[in-house]
Amino acid sequence: MLQRLQRFFETRVLEHRDEQGRHGGHTLRLAAAVLLVEMTRADFEVSPEERTAVLEALRRAFALPEAELKELRRLAEAEARTAISLYPFTDRINSSYDAGEKRELIRLLWRVAYADGRVDKYEDYLVRKVAELLYVPHRDFIRCKHEAKAEIEAGPGLRPAPPP
Repeated sequence: MLQRLQRFFETRVLEHRDEQGRHGGHTLRLAAAVLLVEMTRADFEVSPEERTAVLEALRRAFALPEAELKELRRLAEAEARTAISLYPFTDRINSSYDAGEKRELIRLLWRVAYADGRVDKYEDYLVRKVAELLYVPHRDFIRCKHEAKAEIEAGPGLRPAPPP
């Protein structure tokens, strides 16, 4: 499995890095994807809306072709099933993301949490825990929550530009 993952990212995903090299290599993308997938699993009910929200979040975060986004989500789902801690994923993100990128990830986590129309206490806990592990200030955590909720309520047509 690990060899397949490595081969996939070496041959496809790494070819599509954006011009600034942001969001770096495959392990960083996979780390972010696993956190998004963990959000779908937080309330012990993975809804189709949440799975779609993960794909949309990956689309926003990483400019990859659709087939690669779906494969990234599939790999993240497999990784999430065997993960025993969030730390390896948040540690990788901490070492590579700047403050704005961390806030954007928290906002995307909130969007996944709101995707099924409600935020469960376990989903709230998970976003809060990830925000703490990423050293995202509480005011930014709350701001991201309100922004994500407003986006969900505005409907699928709303696609704000990512923060600079």
